[in-house]
Amino acid sequence: MRTRLLIPALLALPLAGCISFGSKPPPSLLTLESDATVAVGETTSSASARSITIAVPGVPQELAVTRIPVRSGDTSVAYLKDAQWVETPNRMFARMLSDTITARTGRIVLATRASLVDRGARLGGDLRQFGVDANASAAVVVYDATLIRDRTDSAEGARPATALEKRRFEARVPLSQITPAAAGLALNQAANQVAGEVSDWVGR
Repeated sequence: MRTRLLIPALLALPLAGCISFGSKPPPSLLTLESDATVAVGETTSSASARSITIAVPGVPQELAVTRIPVRSGDTSVAYLKDAQWVETPNRMFARMLSDTITARTGRIVLATRASLVDRGARLGGDLRQFGVDANASAAVVVYDATLIRDRTDSAEGARPATALEKRRFEARVPLSQITPAAAGLALNQAANQVAGEVSDWVGR
């Protein structure tokens, strides 16, 4: 009986070294930091400031992860070794848009629920690229934005309430070397550039 019990245990030993419950995390994780500064303690009111709701951008499957894609051709995508975001890039980019638009336009950025009773603007879109172009040695951010202007504009005769505008924004930042740290900094710079351009497009 004792021999029977030992055999399954001994057979399991070689398999234990083959089983992995997840890849080893990198020494540190990457995040995005907005260049725009939102004033602490400053109160804004919808009575005097316009509002806007910012949706988390949609992403292709290659960006629905916390890794940095590296494109070496039109149809070839790999991921940069040891480079990992703290969360998916579209959620971090949405917060960067929120901080940038708040700081540069003075608009009030609303949560989705609050926007149901507000007649402010709506910003949405797709984050098409957020990674490294290996052939050009550059960090690339491409955002296809859609904007519905404040619905109150129609009352002023400026534009129809349901008019939708669409624009592509793109930023490229050169990379001297393709490493996690360099790619993270370059993508942060490119994302800030796009966020600034989107903010100017939205306006006050």
